[in-house]
Amino acid sequence: MDRIQQAAERSVARATGFACLAIAVLAAGLSAEPGLALRTAALAALLLWAGLRLSALRAPSRPYRRTEVWMMLEPRPLMPPEVLQRLIGEAIRQACDRYAAFALGGAFLLWLAGMVLGGLAG
Repeated sequence: MDRIQQAAERSVARATGFACLAIAVLAAGLSAEPGLALRTAALAALLLWAGLRLSALRAPSRPYRRTEVWMMLEPRPLMPPEVLQRLIGEAIRQACDRYAAFALGGAFLLWLAGMVLGGLAG
């Protein structure tokens, strides 16, 4: 079970990391207007939160053989399919929920910083 949780953590962390990279590039493109850049990054982080929450909600019913977690597990666990479905779905759900909380906190901080900088500049 520990290997399944580690694989789910790596899978969700990798996807979230790439999304954060895209958000950083978007904000860098708007760096001429710091307040706007931060508020736009906050909105993008909020969209990331929504995507992670949706993934968390869908994880338990998504076929485990179609997940990145299943592909990462070598050697394959020798368990009944129903047990694997439950364990992998739950591990992905927990990882998505954890990173969704980080994304929501980041969105709030970015929005707050954008409001402060926007107020100072204007």
